[in-house]
Amino acid sequence: MQILSVKDFLTLVNETLRLIPSEAFSVEGEVSDFKISQGKWVTFDLKDEKEDAKMPCFGTVYKITIPITQGMRVRVRGRASVFERFGKFSLNVEEVIPVGEGALQKAYLALKKKLEAEGIFDVSRKRQLPQFPERIGLITSKEAAAYGDFIRVLGNRMGGLSIIHADCHVQGQYAVSEILGAFQSLAALPTEQRPQVIVLTRGGGSLEDLHAFNDERVVRAIFSSAIPVVVGVGHERDESLSDFSADVRASTPSNAAEMLTPSRVELKKFVEMAEDRMNYRLDEMLRSMNHSVESTLRVIDHAFSKTSHGVNDTTMRFTNAFDRFRLSVVATREHIERREKGIVGEFGGVLERSKARIDALSRLVQSVDPKRVLDRGYAIVRSAKGLVRDSTMLAPGDGFSVQFAQGMIEAEVTVKKRQERLL
Repeated sequence: MQILSVKDFLTLVNETLRLIPSEAFSVEGEVSDFKISQGKWVTFDLKDEKEDAKMPCFGTVYKITIPITQGMRVRVRGRASVFERFGKFSLNVEEVIPVGEGALQKAYLALKKKLEAEGIFDVSRKRQLPQFPERIGLITSKEAAAYGDFIRVLGNRMGGLSIIHADCHVQGQYAVSEILGAFQSLAALPTEQRPQVIVLTRGGGSLEDLHAFNDERVVRAIFSSAIPVVVGVGHERDESLSDFSADVRASTPSNAAEMLTPSRVELKKFVEMAEDRMNYRLDEMLRSMNHSVESTLRVIDHAFSKTSHGVNDTTMRFTNAFDRFRLSVVATREHIERREKGIVGEFGGVLERSKARIDALSRLVQSVDPKRVLDRGYAIVRSAKGLVRDSTMLAPGDGFSVQFAQGMIEAEVTVKKRQERLL
C-alpha cells in the first residue's frame, strides 16, 4: 500500500477528475444559495429535485453571463475539482444555460432589463443600412434553411452581389463562441473586402433554441460592431435580444434579404420615375431659360434703341463742338503768327544792343588783362606773404619773386629805400 500526503492525494484526485472532459456532459438541477462575492466570484449549489443531493458550483461573473435567480432550473457545464486548501469539492463553471420555458423567460427578462438600462437597445444609436450594398456578410449555418432562403431571395431581387459567408452553429454549445468568432473575422478583413452590412440569421424556434441569440456576449458584439447589423430570426412572433440590439430587425431571413436589396421590378420603376422627373424638370428649366432669354433680348433691344438715339445726339453735339474747336485753333494760330513776328523783331533789337554791350565789356576786360599790363613793362611781385603791393611788406633779407610778361626771377631784399614819386 502506497502512503500519500493529503496534498498528494488531493492532487491525484484532481488529476483523475480532469480526465472527465467538460464537453462530454452537463449537470442539470435547481439553483440554491446563490451568491456573488467581491463583485466577481459566483457560488451556488445545484440541487437534485428528486433526490437529496447537491453539488457546490464556483465561477466568475465573466463566464456566467446570464442572470441567475434562486430556484431557477439550469444546465451547468464545467470541470470538477477539489479545492485543496479546504478539501471542498466543486464544479468550476464554464457555462450556465437556463432550462425550461419558465427559467429561460425569467433569465431573458432579467438580461433584457439590464441591457436596456445600459442603452444597448436605444433607437438613437441605430444606423441606416447602405442603399445598395455590394458586399454582404452572412453569419448563419450553411446547413440551415435560413441560409438557403436568404441566398435565394437575394439572388431573385438583385444578382451579382458578393456574399461573405461565416459558417457557424446557431444553436447548441458551440453557437455563441462561433458567432463571436464570425463577427471578429468579418471585422478583421481588409477594407476593400470587408462587408458593408452584416446579417445574423436563423430559423425560428423556442426560447431554448434561441439561447445563443439571447446571450449577453452576442448582444454586445452586435452593439459594438463597426459594421451595421441586420438580425433576422424565425418568424415575426420570435424575438431575441439580438433583434433589439441590431441596427435593423428583420422578421425572417427572407425579409432580411428584401430589406437589403430592391427588387429588379422596383428598381426599374424607380429609374423610370426618376427619368420622368428629370425630363419634367429639364422641360421646366428650358422653358424658364427661354423666357429669360426673350426677356433679356427685349431689354437689350430697348437699351440699344435708347443708346442709338443717344449716340446720334452725342455725335451732333460733338460735331458742333469740333467745328467750334477748329475755328478756335485757326484763330489761335493766326494770333501766334502775329506774336511770333513781333517777338522776332523785338528780339533782333535786343540782340543787337546786347552784342554792342558785350563788345564794350570785352574791350574793358582786355584792357585790364594782367598779361597786357605786363606787356607794357609792368611786373608782379610776390613774397611768402602773398602779393606785394607795398615796400613796407618786405624787409632786408626777405625773399620775393618778380613775374614779367616773359619769365620770372627770384630775388632778395638787400637795401630798402623810401618811396619816390612816380613819373
